[in-house]
Amino acid sequence: MSRAFKTIIDYGFNDLGLNKIEVNVATENNKSRVLPERFCFKEEGKLRQAEWLYDHYVDHVIYGLLAEEYK
Repeated sequence: MSRAFKTIIDYGFNDLGLNKIEVNVATENNKSRVLPERFCFKEEGKLRQAEWLYDHYVDHVIYGLLAEEYK
C-alpha cells in the first residue's frame, strides 16, 4: 500500500503539478491514518460527522502535504 500511495503522490506533484494533496480519513480508522503520517502529511483539522458509515456518522481527520514539503 505504501508503494501505491507514494506513486499517487509522485504523480500528483510531478506530473500534474499540484501544489497540495489532501487525504481525509475516518478518525477511528487507525490503519488508514498510518499512511499519510508515514509520508509526513500534516494534520490540518477534523470534520465532524463527515460520513455515514454502516449505522452511524464518523468524523474525518484531514491531512495535507504541500509540494515544497515533499521535495
